[in-house]
Amino acid sequence: MRKSRPLKTIIFLGLLVAIAGGALFAFWPQIFSLIEDELIYREKAKRWKLASSGQTLPGTPDLQNLSSRLAERNMSLGVPVFVRIFKREFELEVWLKRDGRFERFATYPVCMWSGALGPKLQQGDRQSPEGFYTVDKSSLNPNSKYHRSFNLGFPNAYDRAHGRTGSFLMVHGDCRSVGCYAMTDAVIDEIWTLVTSALNAGQKGFQVQVFPFRMTDANLARHAHAPETPFWRQLKAGHDAFEAGHVPPDVGVCGDSYVFRPGSGEKDGSAPIAARCSAESRGSG
Repeated sequence: MRKSRPLKTIIFLGLLVAIAGGALFAFWPQIFSLIEDELIYREKAKRWKLASSGQTLPGTPDLQNLSSRLAERNMSLGVPVFVRIFKREFELEVWLKRDGRFERFATYPVCMWSGALGPKLQQGDRQSPEGFYTVDKSSLNPNSKYHRSFNLGFPNAYDRAHGRTGSFLMVHGDCRSVGCYAMTDAVIDEIWTLVTSALNAGQKGFQVQVFPFRMTDANLARHAHAPETPFWRQLKAGHDAFEAGHVPPDVGVCGDSYVFRPGSGEKDGSAPIAARCSAESRGSG
């Protein structure tokens, strides 16, 4: 791992550059990016240190009592699942379906992910992807060298439309990542139980939504100068489509853009992310 530079030094150097050029506001996006990258690196280092010493990551649910936690929420194994990942917050959520909509069952700490905020662009860039994916039984690997894993299915139709390349981008255990989202082994075991129970009970696939950060207006404003902002605004549309009714939206791709249709109580997010242009989406694009 690279040697960490003191955060105060990063800020000071950035300010010197800005003041020397007499353009503080012009240089602020670069300074902000330097600070953000350093904070993310420090968080990764902290999590790696905890996991490698066998300690439980902060925010980990009581993994020894899955049955009682389900019972407390009047939930059960085998119901459809839905997953969201937030890079900057290092969080993975599992939602379970009840009474026609999904309710958040648990939030798990992500131990490690690769690269910086922003989507994966090409094979070998060591970047963890962002976007919308569907996972089915064929994506599961119970004998992964990273303990257990499921393949996100990158590149999807949107990624391919933008020429993005890469393969075998997973959610797995072992707290090691080269383009993946890595959990601790104990955490991936519980997630594995939830998703395999749903698939074995008849859910054809579950939707995984991956975001750079919590998709609030404030967070988007903080990153407004990032080159990825137009892409992130597309992700926010899908995020908000789920938030509207807590049912995974139907996700498609028209040209080089994501398109979303509201989900209904009968939907479980199992439809693949495929090329699809409705008359409405063609007219709006």
